[in-house]
Amino acid sequence: MHDDIPLTTGRARRVLDERILPAVHAVSTPLDTAWHELPGEPIAPASGLELAFEPYEVGTPWGAAWGTTWFRLTGTVPAEYAGQRVEAVIDLGFDKNMPGFQCEGLVYRADGTPVKSINPRNQWVLVTERAEGGESVELLVEAASNPVLLDYHPFLPTQEGDVQTSSSKRLYTSRRMDLAVFASEVHELSLDLEVLLELQAQLPDAPRRMRILQALDDALDRLDLQRIAATAPDARAALVDVLAAPAEASAHTISAIGHAHIDSAWLWPVRETIRKVARTTSTMTELIDQTDDFLYGMSSAQQYAWIKEHRPEVYAKVQDAVAAGRFLPLGGMWVESDTVMPTGESIVRQFSQGQRFFEREFGIRPKGVWLPDSFGYSPALPQLMRRAGFEWFFTQKISWNQVNKFPHHTFLWEGIDGSRVFSHFPSMDTYNSRLSGEEVAKASRQFRENRLATGSIAPVGWGDGGGGTTREMTGTAARLADLEGSAKVRWEHPDAFFDRARSELEHPPVWVGELYLELHRATLTSQHQTKQGNRRCEQLLIEAELWATTAAARTGFVYPYDELDALWQQVLLQQFHDILPGTSIAWVHREAVAKYAETAAALTAIIEDALSALAGPGTETVVVNPAPFLQAGAPAQGAVPATDVPEATAVSLEEQDGGFVLANDLVRVVVTAEGLVTSAVDLTTGRDAIAPGRAANLLQLHQDFPNMWDAWDVDRYYRNRVEDLVAVDSLEASVDDAGAARVVVSRSFGDSTVTQEIVLAPDSRTLEFDQATDWHETEKFLKVAFPLDVRAEHTIAETQFGAQKRVTHTNTSWEAAKFETSMHRYVLVEEPGFGVALVNSSIHGFDTTRDAEDGHVTTTVRLSLLRAPRFPDPETDQGLQTHRYGVVVGTDQLGATAAGVVMNASARTVTGAHGFDPLVQVSGDVVLSSVKLADDRSGDLVVRVYEPSGRRGTGGIAVAEPGVFGDPVEVTLLEEVDDSLPGVAAVTDGVAAFPVDAYEVRTFRYPRA
Repeated sequence: MHDDIPLTTGRARRVLDERILPAVHAVSTPLDTAWHELPGEPIAPASGLELAFEPYEVGTPWGAAWGTTWFRLTGTVPAEYAGQRVEAVIDLGFDKNMPGFQCEGLVYRADGTPVKSINPRNQWVLVTERAEGGESVELLVEAASNPVLLDYHPFLPTQEGDVQTSSSKRLYTSRRMDLAVFASEVHELSLDLEVLLELQAQLPDAPRRMRILQALDDALDRLDLQRIAATAPDARAALVDVLAAPAEASAHTISAIGHAHIDSAWLWPVRETIRKVARTTSTMTELIDQTDDFLYGMSSAQQYAWIKEHRPEVYAKVQDAVAAGRFLPLGGMWVESDTVMPTGESIVRQFSQGQRFFEREFGIRPKGVWLPDSFGYSPALPQLMRRAGFEWFFTQKISWNQVNKFPHHTFLWEGIDGSRVFSHFPSMDTYNSRLSGEEVAKASRQFRENRLATGSIAPVGWGDGGGGTTREMTGTAARLADLEGSAKVRWEHPDAFFDRARSELEHPPVWVGELYLELHRATLTSQHQTKQGNRRCEQLLIEAELWATTAAARTGFVYPYDELDALWQQVLLQQFHDILPGTSIAWVHREAVAKYAETAAALTAIIEDALSALAGPGTETVVVNPAPFLQAGAPAQGAVPATDVPEATAVSLEEQDGGFVLANDLVRVVVTAEGLVTSAVDLTTGRDAIAPGRAANLLQLHQDFPNMWDAWDVDRYYRNRVEDLVAVDSLEASVDDAGAARVVVSRSFGDSTVTQEIVLAPDSRTLEFDQATDWHETEKFLKVAFPLDVRAEHTIAETQFGAQKRVTHTNTSWEAAKFETSMHRYVLVEEPGFGVALVNSSIHGFDTTRDAEDGHVTTTVRLSLLRAPRFPDPETDQGLQTHRYGVVVGTDQLGATAAGVVMNASARTVTGAHGFDPLVQVSGDVVLSSVKLADDRSGDLVVRVYEPSGRRGTGGIAVAEPGVFGDPVEVTLLEEVDDSLPGVAAVTDGVAAFPVDAYEVRTFRYPRA
């Protein structure tokens, strides 16, 4: 036979697109329409229903950027529609290729009952399952005119990303607002043809493909293109046999779960996300009502809390669907957060706040962590997941790697402490599947564990901007349940998938260490003020809990449970994976910075109230240290009168060659006339931290224009063009009242200026840099270089409750891809007997290179300070930016930990009658992480510690209030007793002793006596 494949497939595609799909709602009548454009922000639905409406003509432009327009649609079902399903078809001016990224609407009945959303891929609303004719219809649409920012030519700078700068031009033109007969057989025919067309495209030229092609021809021969609805059943009859052929016994099984992945903020502000969640969940509950087996999963307790507060009528439908087991809370986190930059305590609270919400609202505790779209995953996570009670982990993002293909889809992930969590990546490489033939075939073809395991997960639905699963997708799933040539598809709870996968893989492969995303590396730097606000508020939250707990144990201070919960939730929200990474529109980051300021003010008030209660009424100045380490002029996590602080010996300051030499009893530093550091000698060992012939504190400016994803990416070639910023406007030095030597350097470059204070304090190994940059560059990347005379095989960078090692060479493609990496408060390079750390108060990105001259190998570490991408926020980082960082000369991992903690937890002063001892003190090989009262409000004390250096040891905890608290019991991160935990070895003289493994996190609960 002749090869007629292109003729058959081309014919089928054109008939489907141009004749069959339009015939689904071909019989229609226009609705009467009226509108009301709101002048500002959205209003409550109840108020929207009461608006005064003016006549509106379909085809009239509507909706300025970020506006809301209410439409009222009225009409009567024609008598000739009797006996048929009738739907309203509403096209607000949609582009079907951009669901979730443009205008959307939520439809209400006249009594205020929410029905479902309308969006580019879901334009229908059920009016009646079986019309009688003559029924009156009234629907109201709350339509949001969100601007398209990620267009066909993406990453173009735009001012539309903030309501303060967006235009007033109407963006959309409606096309259709009709009552229409739903031609169900035509709809079913469209799905039959779509599934078979996509399936045959994935098959070899073998009998199965040929018979599908013949069936397509036969069906189209039976279809009268002028009588689509009348002849659709006959056309479908020609496809029965090929659709009934069962799948092979060994066919891959896809566990489908309805999904919408609604970014809690991104190319829209938080206020719009609240409405997106309401729209999507209303549609998903409606789809649940219309199907027998469809399951929809949604993560993020925050999103449930939003609809509970703002759309209670939608939330009621969600509650019913959850109770029926069809709407599945997933993930157990407050939001789908970034997991690289937040502290360990923040990750713990993501889990505890999320699980508390789900259990309180639904009596459900999700078993797995659902994080499909975060930008890399910290190696501290496996331990934290396990200690929070989670059994599995799901993500997809690592499939975006630029260079290396991840070798597993179902595996054990091992973290820094040795904990392992059972993990799965969907082998179709998407969290927005529509169950296309290409996706389904890809899932089966590239599944890495095909030898032993039988299936993978598919999150099914339009996402990022919401929308979710459509009836076309559920129809596709029904056809793919058992179809020859295809993987099998079934709706299934992820818990069931993981149970089966675990039983199939008795010895799963193991991946050790971080899940590094070879993309989006610049998210460690973009939107510095957002990152700075997060770091500051994380520390203030821990400090507020510490002093509130101490005051509650010793005075009549009332522990502010509700306020602390609300403040934690605000910070946790802003750790969402498009807010903290700096990849959202200007509106989002403007609000985030403002929220951080409000949060910091509220936490400072709690701290001051608690400290006032502890210090008592008086006029004496009291110095308070919130850090579990000594710092200059303060005790270890307690308070002393300022008069008891010993005077420090002033640091010496001498001029030399136009620069200065700074020295205390531990370190001697040379600052040149250019404000560069050419020597930093550890006086204990005589070792110089700075590489010979090199200069540290060297600001370097790079051109930074990635191939795409401007705010997200920095591409390797950025290093090829660099400008060293060595010109100096002024250089001054002095010794301040506290005895610290200060060198002030001012520079100008481009359209920007930078002022640095280089500070060496008494009795400190840390040379500190306080930097203020008035930043007005475009598409530039600012770094500061420290060439260190250390032959380091690894960098050691702090992560949650520990650190991760990364080699400093690039022997393999995996290592070469890590040209920009993450840290928390420190990064350390060391060789036996000597180490140098860089510490910071708000920096997360750095890079490392090995340098050699005449066989002498040194290590250069550069901190990433500022970027200037233009999409999605064209003003990213513009204006005044502040940084604080330091080089710790002659240290080890514990010393780096202490210096990093102290830089982020500065001492403060209050006025009172006296100082006070810390409530909790630790000893041995552990660091105190948090002191708080239990979440269940029992008054029990909760103390969390961790081992910071990556070695086994012992720890001890002493609580200073005998009689207030009983002996401790070890608990999970959710503060619950678990008999599998090792617990306390002994309590002797009030000290609870216990062994501790490398990077182990331990949480102890002291019952209120």
